[in-house]
Amino acid sequence: MLVITTPTGQIGRQVVDGLLGSEQPIRVIVRDPSRLPPRVRERVEVVQGSHRDLDVVTEAFAGADAVFWVVPPDQRAESVEDHYVDYTRAACQAIGSHGVKRVVAVSTMGSGIEKNAGHLSASVAKDRMIEDTGVSFRALQLPAFMENLLWQVEAIRNQGAFFWPQFGDRVLPSVATRDIAAKAAELLLDDSWGGQSGVPVVSPDALTPDGMAQVVSEVLDRPVRYQQVGMEAYRATAMQHGASEAWAQGLIDMAVAQNAGAYDEQHRTSQPGPTGFRQWCEEVLRPAFLA
Repeated sequence: MLVITTPTGQIGRQVVDGLLGSEQPIRVIVRDPSRLPPRVRERVEVVQGSHRDLDVVTEAFAGADAVFWVVPPDQRAESVEDHYVDYTRAACQAIGSHGVKRVVAVSTMGSGIEKNAGHLSASVAKDRMIEDTGVSFRALQLPAFMENLLWQVEAIRNQGAFFWPQFGDRVLPSVATRDIAAKAAELLLDDSWGGQSGVPVVSPDALTPDGMAQVVSEVLDRPVRYQQVGMEAYRATAMQHGASEAWAQGLIDMAVAQNAGAYDEQHRTSQPGPTGFRQWCEEVLRPAFLA
């Protein structure tokens, strides 16, 4: 039995899609089963509720061989680390009580991020909790998501620019969520591995935000520039969109760590995934822009 959390989320739904053709039984945890496509509802077993809830994960993990674990964001959280840790606490109890064999979790790449790196540090803390259960574990170590650009489609259309707090001339490693999901599905279906380790998943590119803007310009056939925004402006924008002060500070701390090169060492030594930034722009960003 394979258990998938966030099956309607950006990564989780692609993991489910990657597993549907297998012979493995699949169970999903979902708050609103009506959001599952009919072809998924027909194929999977559904446990309704939040995977933060001990009763829910206890039911869902019964008989599970492997679990795909994602902590969904909550920009209203009053502590970033507490959000990640509290969300994972019940799962760790259920992993132990049910003897789950393997866990694959969405995490982060980076060095020097155990403290004071916002969401990166919180994700590492969550990993340590899972590891402490003794379960065989693979942390998918990820850089920035290419899909983050989809939040800026209107800015690209109306202002000819996208805006982040990262340095424009420093390489910002990125990854397409399709590659994350493919690696997760591969690990979930492979029952031969054990132990605990990280699995970096990264694109074949070494682009700066300025370089990304050049690719976006070429794919969209219109000039698009990158504009770095100051940290305080970034904080204010996040809070205007509903983020708590703690969540906004976590985003800032993460950006500071990225600007300081937190991803650099792992990026240089990681085996790249298949999807390059230009391909992603052609297949994902351009259709979203034209919609």
